[in-house]
Amino acid sequence: MSDTPQIGFVERLVRNDRVIVIIAVITIVALAGIYTITGVGMNMSAFDMTAMSKPIGAPMQMGKGANWTATYATLIALMWWVMMIAMMTPSAAPTLLLFTALKHHRKDKQNAVYYSGLLLAGYLIIWAVFSIIATSLQWGLETLDLISAAMMTVSSRLLAGFILLSAGLYQFSELKSACLKHCRSPAYFLSKNNRSGAFGALMMGMHHGVYCLGCCWALMALLFVGGIMNLYWIVGLALYVLAEKTVPFGGLFSRATGVILIFTGTYVTFSSLS
Repeated sequence: MSDTPQIGFVERLVRNDRVIVIIAVITIVALAGIYTITGVGMNMSAFDMTAMSKPIGAPMQMGKGANWTATYATLIALMWWVMMIAMMTPSAAPTLLLFTALKHHRKDKQNAVYYSGLLLAGYLIIWAVFSIIATSLQWGLETLDLISAAMMTVSSRLLAGFILLSAGLYQFSELKSACLKHCRSPAYFLSKNNRSGAFGALMMGMHHGVYCLGCCWALMALLFVGGIMNLYWIVGLALYVLAEKTVPFGGLFSRATGVILIFTGTYVTFSSLS
């Protein structure tokens, strides 16, 4: 008799689309986090780089980094993408779960989990594009000797100050506000951009990813300042992005952060000139 309730519970669990999606998201984030922390393919792990981090614009000098070959560029792009998966997937979870719930209560509910997977895939495709751009920027800055190749951190306080200042100013832009509005309201986004079918789910995910990229690209650029594999900055930015999209008065929260970044960027910029 004790076996029957247990089987019933398992069956109910398997049939619960939201639980399946939550478990999948947690698994994806955990695996991406492990990959990022261990620094697969890198000379040092994220733990090592975090422990050896120095003040902004003054990274530890460790000699020349790896040569930029096609293999190395692919590895760096993969590192960026996996890191973005770990950092950005949690903030997309509210939209993903609401989408799953809506699909479950419609005629295509048998495909709810499948469509949710496509939505997430579309979202992550956009961050893959960002990762390619970030890799290209990293290569360019290394070529100009503006990034410590070994520590993957901006080696110029002037450039670090410019990035901080630019990220702060972007917090006040209309584009930031418009994108943040969509990211903060999953119901609004899904109602305005509803599409049917598998391809529709994929396109909705990409559409949401574009809004999220528009909201967060400047914040992600701060990784160049703090260290691309600095765990304090990675975790801090991930938590901030999640908070910006979920806490009450998100717009005010975003602008307050902008003020802090502007003051910090101004200080770092002028201190580099003295």
